[in-house]
Amino acid sequence: MVFAKVYAETMYLDFSPLVSTMAYFGSCVFGCVLASIGFWALVKVTPKFGEIIFNFLFALLTFASILGPIGYIWPLDADQDLITYFPMFAMTLHFFPIVVWFTLKPLFIKK
Repeated sequence: MVFAKVYAETMYLDFSPLVSTMAYFGSCVFGCVLASIGFWALVKVTPKFGEIIFNFLFALLTFASILGPIGYIWPLDADQDLITYFPMFAMTLHFFPIVVWFTLKPLFIKK
């Protein structure tokens, strides 16, 4: 939420009509919950390589998810600033779950 506020004030743009604060906060929490379930499942199925496979898949899916903002087709009457700056904003938000996961995982999962 801090990132969105700083980005909006720096660029003098308001993305709140497109994406609410709760939407990107909720999507980050949802992404981390899915990551937790995926991590648990992979470690149960393949204990020796589960974490390595999970890290690779999580990074791959994170990079694949930015194709949405990159490939979005805007209406012809959309504001040029919105077309320019919103995809960069959205792509940055797509990396929050993986950053949060790799930052907080060592606090909760110890070997």
